[in-house]
Amino acid sequence: MTGQDEHRFGGSAHEASERRPTLRDVAGAAGVSKSLVSLAFREPERVSDERLQRITDAAQRLGYRPNLVAGALKAARGDFVGILVADLHNPVFVDIVEAARRELAAHGRVGLVTSARILDARGEYVPDTRMLDTFADLRPSGVIVVGSAPGLHHPLLEGAGGDVVFASSIPDELPGALVLRGDEGVGMGLVVDHLVARGHRAIAHLGGLGGSVAEARARAYEAAVRRHGLDPIVVASDLTERGGAAAAAAALAERDDITALCAGNDLAAVGAVTAAADAGRSVPDDLAVVGYDDTYLAGLGPISLTTVRVDSESVGVLAARALLEEPFRPGERLLRPRLVVRRSSGSGREAPRDAPDTPPAASRAD
Repeated sequence: MTGQDEHRFGGSAHEASERRPTLRDVAGAAGVSKSLVSLAFREPERVSDERLQRITDAAQRLGYRPNLVAGALKAARGDFVGILVADLHNPVFVDIVEAARRELAAHGRVGLVTSARILDARGEYVPDTRMLDTFADLRPSGVIVVGSAPGLHHPLLEGAGGDVVFASSIPDELPGALVLRGDEGVGMGLVVDHLVARGHRAIAHLGGLGGSVAEARARAYEAAVRRHGLDPIVVASDLTERGGAAAAAAALAERDDITALCAGNDLAAVGAVTAAADAGRSVPDDLAVVGYDDTYLAGLGPISLTTVRVDSESVGVLAARALLEEPFRPGERLLRPRLVVRRSSGSGREAPRDAPDTPPAASRAD
């Protein structure tokens, strides 16, 4: 056989060594069957420790990686969980995603992450239908939606993507889904109670825009201030730093009696602090600012933001476990938040001398 024939019919030994290793190669190197290797990658808990170690060592030695896409196309449903994130810039969503992926990985499962939204030609966020279509075609075993994404309606969330968990989000109407979120009524109640205890009476809320959670927090704020006999002051803002800055600037320009701002989340609160400085208002001496979510930003020394904490790691872990356990249990589960008091809420310029430094149900973090 000539060299030309060798190239045409079988390839050279060099070419064979350069090709991508297959499931069969791993099976041969580990001394097990091809079906056992496949099972080891799909359900490692069903393979003995000794054989699993042999398979893992062989795969690493050969540089083999399972083709998740091919596996999804062959199976009735892909052996992965799709994770859709409403806002990749929000630190609390990143915490939830990382916790969910760790929990899935601990059970031999994969979480594929993508943004649920994309900027359109007008610079506005809209559902990323092409990515949602792609995920639906791969038929994930389940879907986790992290954060609020207004207008997010897709077959992927209505059964085509398996069971669905909404984490830190409130869906419009999906009775077959599980909702995991903080109790907004309790959380915003803690904020208002804290500020009133510090002597504040003109407390403005920056929020209400950006999805169902923002709307729920605005409603909870209104209920909390009315419970204290105060008038609500809601200034429309989304959950971004830019939105919070614009809303705070508008509020402070319109009313000079405002002594406290509570924002829909930490990002908007950071924007409010910037706007206060631009308006010549010192935080916390002239103005108290409170956020929501207790992201890493809140704990930074120069910011030191009083905020509401919902354990985002627990949200992510619970979301993953809900999809791992059988049977799937839809419904709503509310996690109780707590108030983390830092410097940004100060004592308030109207605060009485005997106002408690740390009101009940709050924790102190310097």
